[in-house]
Amino acid sequence: MPHRFLLNHLIDQSAERFPEREAVRVSSASLTYQALVQRANQLARVLAERGVGRGDRVGIYMPKSLESAVAVYGIMKAGGAYVPLDPFGPPARLSYVIQDCGIRHLVTSDARLEALREIEVEAQGLQCLIGLSNADGLRSEAVPWEEVHAAPGESGLAGYPTEQDLAYILYTSGSTGTPKGIMHTHRSGLSFAEWGAATYGLTHTDRLSNHAPLHFDLSTFDLFAGHLAGASTVIIPEALTKFPASLARLMQDEKLTVWYSVPYALIQLLTHAALPRRDLGALRWVLFAGEPFPTKHLRELMAQIPGARFSNLFGPTETNVCTYYHVPPLSEDSDEPIPIGRACGNVEPLVVDGDGQPVAAGQVGELLIRGGVVMRGYWGKPERTAQTFFRREVFPSVDDVFYRTGDLVQQMPDGDFRYLGRKDRQIKTRGYRVELDEIEVALLAHRGVEEAAVYAVPDGQGSNVIEAAAILKAGERLSAEALIEHLAARLPPYAIPVRLTLNSEFPRTSTGKIDRRALQAQSLNAVTA
Repeated sequence: MPHRFLLNHLIDQSAERFPEREAVRVSSASLTYQALVQRANQLARVLAERGVGRGDRVGIYMPKSLESAVAVYGIMKAGGAYVPLDPFGPPARLSYVIQDCGIRHLVTSDARLEALREIEVEAQGLQCLIGLSNADGLRSEAVPWEEVHAAPGESGLAGYPTEQDLAYILYTSGSTGTPKGIMHTHRSGLSFAEWGAATYGLTHTDRLSNHAPLHFDLSTFDLFAGHLAGASTVIIPEALTKFPASLARLMQDEKLTVWYSVPYALIQLLTHAALPRRDLGALRWVLFAGEPFPTKHLRELMAQIPGARFSNLFGPTETNVCTYYHVPPLSEDSDEPIPIGRACGNVEPLVVDGDGQPVAAGQVGELLIRGGVVMRGYWGKPERTAQTFFRREVFPSVDDVFYRTGDLVQQMPDGDFRYLGRKDRQIKTRGYRVELDEIEVALLAHRGVEEAAVYAVPDGQGSNVIEAAAILKAGERLSAEALIEHLAARLPPYAIPVRLTLNSEFPRTSTGKIDRRALQAQSLNAVTA
């Protein structure tokens, strides 16, 4: 078997071992490993014929499907890096990503035709839309799936790809008001997949859930770690994620063995899905990441799925996952937060103070990470990339390079890390990472807004909800609803404030700055009053 150094080698090698096993499944449709390899090779051929080569960015803009899995591997087989776009995101935001990343080719579907017409107005560099059977009103070339499926299915594209080449770019909120692209190589993706498959004992008999959308970093475990082991990845349609009872039925009927999602999804299952009525005997691991899981909810969930083990995976998108914690039985009298655990294999943690000096065990500091899982940098932002890395000299002119996570942690006596929060204004809401400053920038973009403040409020379920306040310019008669509509055209749904108030003035700090902590406290007091 050839050496594995590219992510697309995962399906090639599993196809050699298990050609007729299901590689990916959604609803009643599926692709075997052999079929997935063939379709990925066909897509790679079509992309290469249209100029895609090493390092080129290719967008994926479609709901989760068999074709989206084909797109991931086909793009990488052509030498490109896949860039997943939120299929339900505002066209203006998607246009920005396409322009910023220099995307010329999109793998898409007919369901996105209307939005593509709007996207094309701003995204001038688009040239080719694969997956469209109809290009009416579009200037880009349209290539239907039928043409892709007629292409040769053998591999063998020219080039000298290495593990250091780009594999995927994930866009997340940026503090300047625009999204930023996080670049991962084949090595960083593989390092995470190899650790995940080994740590959770994945084999070809496993059936993994794919709950997260492609533009969310949790999806890389479901695909890459699963396909490394020759397991089946069961794609959960976006619509089903909103109905916990139907989701629990799918977990039972598909005999899922490994589940991975944000805690919010699991809390919804706990609250609304009547889990004890379901046969979840096949489920052996429940993995969660993205935000803290309230201990009281986790304890109850563990009691309702007694046959499964639970594990907390931690890490920003820039590091895939960098620490993990296998949750032991939780005592009834403890509501201590769940630790984030210890560093993954091939990862070194370093905790430093504000001056960059290492702190002693037990002291609070910022978590820094180095190792195979760390990103290459931010797309098109060399200064931001340089700022986010910390260098520690080992020998003259030789440095260890760590990623600054911005997360405050404390190492406990048993060696596990405890998470204490963020250094900056970045929050997690329902597993999504959101920069509050990005929402403020979007709110201030409205001509009628004089000042704006955005802040997070705990929702009581271990996550946060976003609230906002605005001061209008003199003479304006805007409503809060109108400003929410303004934001909905510029931000993804999870970044829209759940409440927006119109204020005549803001509380201020002693230096005259908006006191967002006071606004947050006012909101909490209003709820408890």
